[in-house]
Amino acid sequence: MIDYKRLYEYRFRGIDQSSRAAVWGEIAAFIHRELGSPEVVLDPAAGLCEFINAVPARERWAIDRTVHSEAHAAEGTTMIVADAMEAELPEAHFDAGFVSNFLEHLPDPDAIADFLSRMHAWIKPGGRIAVMGPNYRYCPDEYWDCADHTLALTHVAIAEHLYAAGFEPIRIHPRFLPYSFRGSLPPSASLTRRYLKTPFAWRLLGKQFLVIAER
Repeated sequence: MIDYKRLYEYRFRGIDQSSRAAVWGEIAAFIHRELGSPEVVLDPAAGLCEFINAVPARERWAIDRTVHSEAHAAEGTTMIVADAMEAELPEAHFDAGFVSNFLEHLPDPDAIADFLSRMHAWIKPGGRIAVMGPNYRYCPDEYWDCADHTLALTHVAIAEHLYAAGFEPIRIHPRFLPYSFRGSLPPSASLTRRYLKTPFAWRLLGKQFLVIAER
């Protein structure tokens, strides 16, 4: 089994974590608005907790099966160390869920279906889910550089998976964020804020999709 703690230590080596957190602060605020400003939010693959710590929700829950040395759930965040496929959470409790760079790590399409079915049970009727991840259509040359990528996904496939799980896709951005933090420019909150306000730039630089769906 992959040692994910060591894998991510290597992957993010040399990247300033404070800059990453500042950038995620801008992304989290944007996603929160896209989700309809929910009060109770779940991040089922929280990683270093950058999104869930920054999202301006009254109640925040995070799941991750790996305890990262850099990770720290902020005060007021309920942190569950578990596999998202096995975690026990209250049904119909969450206004929204945010799934970032996770589905491409699952072993097969049936695992995606199982995971989204769990999300559907946890999110309230009328609640929303946002799914973000690398869009294979726009980054085929670098997609398989990640040792834990197992499935090639596009925005079209994600919309189909969401609909099959009982969600209704309401907003699809084929190109949203750049592929990673390892670009030619250093991570910057101010640049990220401007980028998020300029959808034309997404069409030039975006290699990750963002799909919003409603239960």
